[in-house]
Amino acid sequence: MSPANEPRKSKAERTAEAREKAREIREAQLKKDKRNKLLIGWGIVVAVVAILAIVALVVTSSMKNNAPVADEGPTPANGNVHGGVTLLANAEVAKSDPVTVKVADLPSAPASAPAEVKAPGADAEAGKPVKVVLYVDFICPVCKNFEAQYNDQLTKLRNDGKITVEYRPLGFLDSRSTTNYSSRAANAAACVLNESPEKYSDFFNALYEKQPAEGSAGISDSDLKKMATDVGAKSIDKCVDDKTYRPYVKYTTQEAQAIGITGTPTVFVEGKQWGKGDSAQTPFDQFLQAAIDAKK
Repeated sequence: MSPANEPRKSKAERTAEAREKAREIREAQLKKDKRNKLLIGWGIVVAVVAILAIVALVVTSSMKNNAPVADEGPTPANGNVHGGVTLLANAEVAKSDPVTVKVADLPSAPASAPAEVKAPGADAEAGKPVKVVLYVDFICPVCKNFEAQYNDQLTKLRNDGKITVEYRPLGFLDSRSTTNYSSRAANAAACVLNESPEKYSDFFNALYEKQPAEGSAGISDSDLKKMATDVGAKSIDKCVDDKTYRPYVKYTTQEAQAIGITGTPTVFVEGKQWGKGDSAQTPFDQFLQAAIDAKK
């Protein structure tokens, strides 16, 4: 039967069809709305779970980074009990065996700096390299500026056998990060010193090249581990995770405070502190050269 011959639907039938069509449209819309609500609901659940996971990770990491540090622990091989690492010619490190340090052994207020900072009599040292000792902090911007200005000169003089350079990294500025970065970085440097002393100088330089801003969280432990392997050192993963040398950093930091080190960098040349007293207005390169000339 052609459309022209189809019986014409009554008004009641047309109304019923329209209502049915409207019902189908409403049901389809309700199903769509329900599905969208479910998707939104699950999306919110996933987002909340992700946020909780991130918060838990941050809290766990913060608790780990700020957990109490033991008062006793080992020194790294090739590091002295004052936190010092002595660089010789061609990035060679002065050798030493590990020992144990204890915060309880620190005198409450030593009268002066350790003997290793002081220079013996001139006659005993005549012709020997000039001893340079630097107290530094890896988040200290002034330390970074000092290295940028004088590292090349110090390296050349080391390679020429005219000086030795002993770095003593401290945890002075732990309060300038949210993760005790100063101590964590010093620990990582001690790990490299123990595992790959020939790479210590490269790792030391990398820490200043990538120095984080004060007030930030600092470089993560994962990135510190990667930085070590990037400079060619052996893995320090376990050493960093175990915070092996954090007691050592704690000990040397407290010793530095006890002997009157109040900031970084603090620099001694042959036992005389640069920038203090008569040397207050003397540029460091001139101060150092005068000490070298005095040994000739």
